[in-house]
Amino acid sequence: MELTDGLGADVALEAVGVPETFELATELIRPGGRVANLGVHGAPAVLHLEKLWIRDVTITTGLVDTYTIPQLMRLVASGRLDPTIFATHHFALGDTMSAYDTFADAASTHALKVVLEGSESGRGMNGRIGAGAAAGFA
Repeated sequence: MELTDGLGADVALEAVGVPETFELATELIRPGGRVANLGVHGAPAVLHLEKLWIRDVTITTGLVDTYTIPQLMRLVASGRLDPTIFATHHFALGDTMSAYDTFADAASTHALKVVLEGSESGRGMNGRIGAGAAAGFA
């Protein structure tokens, strides 16, 4: 709020998926501002309509879309973006259900991206499976 002389941000991105960060995002925006809720929530978050309605706040939610994937892939290919820093957990392909359980409980496991690793044959990406990237798997 100090950076905006108390007015608030035009846009606040909530990408963590915990109630406290969602509520903080709604408090940090200016009248007419926008909250983009990108985090995957595993617990309820409070939407304070009694505070938000008078400020004409827009809140959007949704799963990751594929619109920016070509740009992201160019950044990775050029070396400008290192995706490995987002991979917090690695599982063998045979442990897929454990990987899903870990990602589903990200609040306690601190999983950001989960990587399934298979055999080298026919998989590319050094044996990593890329399916399910939008759901937190890479």
